[in-house]
Amino acid sequence: MTPFKMTYTERTAVFSLSTILSLRMLGLFMVLPLFTLYAAHLAHATPFLIGLAMGIYGLSQAILQIPFGALSDHFGRKKIITLGLCIFALGSMIAALSHDIWSLLLGRALQGAGAVGSTIIALIADLTRPAQRTKAMAIAGITIGMSFSLAMVLGPILTAWIQVSGIFWLGVFLSIMALAILYAFVPTPAVITKPVETTPKIQQFFTLLRHAELMYLNIGIFLLHLIFTASFVVLPISLQTVAGLHGNQQWTLYFPTLLIAFLVSIACIRIAEKKHQIKYFFIGGIIVLVIAECLLWIFAHGLLLSALSILLFFSAFSLLEAFLPSLVSRTAPPHRKGTALGIYSCSQFLGIFAGGLLGGGLYGAGGASQVYLFCTIIAILWAAIAFKMKNPQYATTSH
Repeated sequence: MTPFKMTYTERTAVFSLSTILSLRMLGLFMVLPLFTLYAAHLAHATPFLIGLAMGIYGLSQAILQIPFGALSDHFGRKKIITLGLCIFALGSMIAALSHDIWSLLLGRALQGAGAVGSTIIALIADLTRPAQRTKAMAIAGITIGMSFSLAMVLGPILTAWIQVSGIFWLGVFLSIMALAILYAFVPTPAVITKPVETTPKIQQFFTLLRHAELMYLNIGIFLLHLIFTASFVVLPISLQTVAGLHGNQQWTLYFPTLLIAFLVSIACIRIAEKKHQIKYFFIGGIIVLVIAECLLWIFAHGLLLSALSILLFFSAFSLLEAFLPSLVSRTAPPHRKGTALGIYSCSQFLGIFAGGLLGGGLYGAGGASQVYLFCTIIAILWAAIAFKMKNPQYATTSH
């Protein structure tokens, strides 16, 4: 058995667990492109509550990721993953049956409460040898990225047949599929080792929290997902009212822009890695995000300008979403990477929550233009912060 090649058991475990992550991602994000259009018709809905319902899963995810990981150390990974998938299915069911915004809030909070992402990653680590672990994590990351893009396209297409409530029911079905895969294909590790990331020492935690370079990256992922979620509070409405694209037609815009954005981001990542200029491409991505939000704020009064804005938006988002976890991994001290990535994940989910909250509030107070203006200002501030970052080949040498 060579350490440079995955065994059959490792391949089965990695691809099965990556598929489970993917199914859960689809269940969460297929509703995103049409969420505000759907929620606006529910009883007691206000722009603020719609934004809160969109982003609240981020808060429950942020709160429960580390506790679920710790519980999996004591009760076993599979049991906790099963519990999380069942909670996600329950939340999807409540959301599907919702006739008022409060029920939808509860459903979305429970969807996020099935916070088993870190536990699934820990199980991948349990079932792979150290020599194969980086490859395994890369496979999981690529699968998640592809699932997000697929969800953005599939959601608007499927609603033509099953409506948004049907997408939530599909989330229940996907949870059942994930459970079947978990018990049919994923082996149970003989020995559960207690990973650093699920039981961080409090002193290590605060040391990493104050780490200057990691702080820039944690702020970055928080702001990226704040901007993304706030934008999607109003983007489906803008496309319908300004560009004339109804909800079940919006996939015709998302699909080509996501495809081009994916190709652009891959090309930029390759050049940045080859030329050792990650910082400059990273800042460039933020500047493109500023331009995209500025176009949405001022100029997106037709389909062509909307398409250009969304292409720039997805290109910047894809690039930054790929760079950030890689930069955290390179910057964190080797023996504390798990804890650093845990803090990073919490920052990401808190950004989702804040984006939904602020996006809904601003939309209710001043309309879509106020949301886009806010996101433009936040992106400009982020660019200013990012200029203080070190290029990663220098950031790792001090540890």
